[in-house]
Amino acid sequence: MTLDAVLLIAFGGPTAPDEIRPFLELVARGRRIPPERLEEVAHHYERMPGGRSPLTERTLAQAQALERALAERGPALPVCVGMRNWHPFLHETLAAMAGRGHKHALGIILSPFRAEASWDRYKADIAGARARTPGAPEVGFAPPWGGHPRFVAAVAERARAALAAVPAGACAWPPLIFTAHSLPVAMAEGAPYVAELTAAAHAVADRLEHRRFSIAYQSRSGSPREPWLEPDVASALRALAASGERHAVVVPIGFVCDHVELLYDLDVEARGLAAERGLTLHRAAAVNDHPEFVAMLADLVRSAA
Repeated sequence: MTLDAVLLIAFGGPTAPDEIRPFLELVARGRRIPPERLEEVAHHYERMPGGRSPLTERTLAQAQALERALAERGPALPVCVGMRNWHPFLHETLAAMAGRGHKHALGIILSPFRAEASWDRYKADIAGARARTPGAPEVGFAPPWGGHPRFVAAVAERARAALAAVPAGACAWPPLIFTAHSLPVAMAEGAPYVAELTAAAHAVADRLEHRRFSIAYQSRSGSPREPWLEPDVASALRALAASGERHAVVVPIGFVCDHVELLYDLDVEARGLAAERGLTLHRAAAVNDHPEFVAMLADLVRSAA
């Protein structure tokens, strides 16, 4: 198969206040998410600048950076963006690609670690979008990349910058907390999600030569009666504060751009909880369009091409 395009596949997010609740309704369709939780999340989005999620613009920035990298060193290919849950929907992007004559695309799922929610649903939605789109290009998928050395390098550099914000002399080895989205335990048990997350966290810690770290989960959204992966980041922060720590560095390794689950769940909720207990939370940025992350994406394309 000769590639003629790249398709970055992401979750999606509202780009204006009037899109928030329709977006959340789409996300919740067929899932047992309590209505009060959806309304709570709606308020999180409303607190963002402009009442919008930056996920779409940050994903587009990643696509533009990748396209430039491919133009410089080849293969020069257009890079498109398709979203599972909002515009540009996958079927919209595939229709546009078909209109431009694209026949064979490499799909890159922008989720570092594999589970049914973070990987399989994306593939299924691509299949569904292709079925409803006449002339849609074939879409092959890049392999898992959460352990790629360049992803590890990008996360490590973001973590190093956050560690540098801890006042000199405050703590010789500030605790690192690597976070990823929580999942139902039943889903995680049948997936490599936890193993891949754990391996990536160890790889970043090794690169930093900083062995004091733990893993926690965040942003759970399901029924409170259903067991989800733990510990939650809030519990991890409470434990650190109770043990006398005064600084902690949170590294959201399971997310590739700064959007609401970081800008609110960590920067507002988790930081506020930590401050109440005398703990200063330093949050590493997501990889966003870090040059090493973009170079990793380009490596995936070159390997497929």
